[in-house]
Amino acid sequence: MDNMKVAYETMLGLAAEMVLDEALRKYRTEKIYEAIDLALAEGDADTFKRLTDELKSILA
Repeated sequence: MDNMKVAYETMLGLAAEMVLDEALRKYRTEKIYEAIDLALAEGDADTFKRLTDELKSILA
């Protein structure tokens, strides 16, 4: 019975980690989109390029 409890707790921990990772990825993606919009508005090509590269790596 203890082995089942350990396995269950491990699975819950992995599920929680997956949910947290997805939430952080979504939050960072939204912030990058906002920063890209700002870079475009300001005509900052270097920042735009850096942010789009970061966005590509996150979405890949």
